[in-house]
Amino acid sequence: MSWQLFVAFRYLTAKRREKFISIISLISIAGVAVGVASLIIVIAVMSGFDNDLKEKIIGTNSHIVIESDYGVKPSQEIIEKVLNTKHVISASYFLNGQVLVRSHENVTGVIMKGIEPEDEVRVNKLGQYIVEGELKFGANGIIIGSELANRLKLKLGDSLTVISPAFTEGKAFKVSGIFTSGMYEYDMNLVYVDMRKAQELLATKGMVSGLAIKVDDAFNVIVTKRVLHKEFTFPYVIRTWMDLNRNLLAALKLEKTVMFIILTLIVMVACFNIASALIMTVLEKTKDIGILKAIGSANFNIMAIFALQGGMIGFLGTLFGTALGLGLCWCLKTYRFITLPKDIYYIDRLPVNVEIRDITVIVLSSLVLSLLATLYPSYKASRLDPVEALRYE
Repeated sequence: MSWQLFVAFRYLTAKRREKFISIISLISIAGVAVGVASLIIVIAVMSGFDNDLKEKIIGTNSHIVIESDYGVKPSQEIIEKVLNTKHVISASYFLNGQVLVRSHENVTGVIMKGIEPEDEVRVNKLGQYIVEGELKFGANGIIIGSELANRLKLKLGDSLTVISPAFTEGKAFKVSGIFTSGMYEYDMNLVYVDMRKAQELLATKGMVSGLAIKVDDAFNVIVTKRVLHKEFTFPYVIRTWMDLNRNLLAALKLEKTVMFIILTLIVMVACFNIASALIMTVLEKTKDIGILKAIGSANFNIMAIFALQGGMIGFLGTLFGTALGLGLCWCLKTYRFITLPKDIYYIDRLPVNVEIRDITVIVLSSLVLSLLATLYPSYKASRLDPVEALRYE
């Protein structure tokens, strides 16, 4: 242990004549701990919401879609070309169109998606989202979201009418399944029908909207997209699930960044307390500083003593805050003592996801701010004139 570290440790732990300075040091440690713990908990909860939302988006949509404004003519050649692309697991044709659904006196607009059930379950989690009935259409079956079912007061086996531009008088369907994805927009505005029924209702003459593709890594779709771009040029358009939800993902990222900046201010306030404690310590230890400089201690050594003292305060606060934050995150994840209204958030607990990268950034930010807070008091201590310090002693 260097003598500078030894002196700094003694200054931090020794009983002072001025108890007030010790109290400020304790408040500084507590302030840093509270700030770090708050950052860890909030960022972990926001990461949990972020991951939960992404899982719901990926579960309802495919990872990549190949579309064309002019429609796509289904062929085995296209399927084989896609399946032979590296990282691609499966593919399925789909047909989207806007229609009206009517039940008794209730009418609402939705997106109708024509699918092949046996292929659709390979590109998303629709089969897992079915809460009533099954993913089968039969003669005139339709699968609707739980929110739409509640709004139109429909149950399994009930009938509804689908109105499209090609069938203005409407076509009768029977509810063969109800799904719940956890996303209000999907559960309210999306219905599924058999591909041939969708082609008939939308009068597409055998054409489809595009091809849905599933890859082996949903978060590494850019590489596959670039390869597909070389195979499918104009008039095809290739989009990933990130492209289709760009605004939402950008908003989540911005919100997480803003919360990090705002909560970092708590740590900054605690760092001001560190600076205050060091300034008063310098005033209290004026005689000691004068003696050290009189026996030959360099300015750098004096500066190091108080910088180390402030650094230890910041380190202790960061250590206790990290332990407290991780402990509370574990409690939230394990015991779930905070409940949420499921009809609003579609989940009944706080989703907590602790990421090592986030913890590292928080800890490093806290330590850097703590060290920055020591610069001015340490510099002033190093510039103290030993003659002035010892004149009245």
